[in-house]
Amino acid sequence: MKKLMAFMLIICLLLAGCVYVPAEREEPQEPKAEENVTDNTQQAQTPVCEPFLTLENYPRMDGSTANLPLMAAVLSAATGMELSEAENTVDCTTTPWAWESLARGNSDILLVYEAAQDTKAVLEEIGTELEITPIGLDALVFIVNEQNPVQSMTQEQLRQVYTGQITNWSELGGEDLAIKAFQRDPTSGSQSLFKKLLMPDTEPMEAPKEFTPSAMGELIEGLASYNIEGSALGYSVFYYASYMYAKPGLRFVAVDGVAPSDETIADQAYPLLNPFYVAIRADEPEGSPVRQLRDWLLTQEGMQVIAEAGYIPYQ
Repeated sequence: MKKLMAFMLIICLLLAGCVYVPAEREEPQEPKAEENVTDNTQQAQTPVCEPFLTLENYPRMDGSTANLPLMAAVLSAATGMELSEAENTVDCTTTPWAWESLARGNSDILLVYEAAQDTKAVLEEIGTELEITPIGLDALVFIVNEQNPVQSMTQEQLRQVYTGQITNWSELGGEDLAIKAFQRDPTSGSQSLFKKLLMPDTEPMEAPKEFTPSAMGELIEGLASYNIEGSALGYSVFYYASYMYAKPGLRFVAVDGVAPSDETIADQAYPLLNPFYVAIRADEPEGSPVRQLRDWLLTQEGMQVIAEAGYIPYQ
């Protein structure tokens, strides 16, 4: 009996030891460098600011189609609304109408691309003084079918295409196909950038109506419709064509040997760059929700929201 009891005691001690070993491993450990790295990552994923506006006093926001995701991100950060709900809430009248809407008092703040000359003339007639501040950087990009062998064009070659001096892809090292060169309507934001950045002193040729869609999405759809022969050329802004309306079968063509990308836009290696803006009326009272939102967008927190929405903050 004594031997049996001794044997059972040994078994219990062994079992107790097995249970105790993990407990020792749960003691506080040094150093905690890895935990600090994890903490930093978690902080980067938390909201960049506390909400400072309510849905009731949030300004009437308008802008460009390419800025819709940014409009949603700003609404979410400023009010605490869930981003998915904000994405379903925001809307815009597009670049030319947004500028006019602000000038006429029908909206309070814009996240918007540059106005075309025709739109600027309308704004001068209205006469409302505006405060316009760059907040982000985007690029005018040229789009071809992915099977097109032409990988890069110079700015001068692009100008010659859009003035009718170059009419066939074979003149650029491509196939023997007539170039179907798409444009946008004169008041669109992308057409404004096209004329400002590529053809400031030259008028482009008049494009056939079927090659002049009224919406950016229609232009990209039009380019894609020529996938079989690969003869189309068109343009848009980088963010929209990359992240909002990317279309299989299309790709960007490099300009002066530099392909557009987040990196080449941020370091300004890509040549056709232009800011986009936040705009308010100059008579907006100090301390108003409109000015609070505009001023916040220009802070480090605001710039972080712009970056997290996938845009390139203006430096």
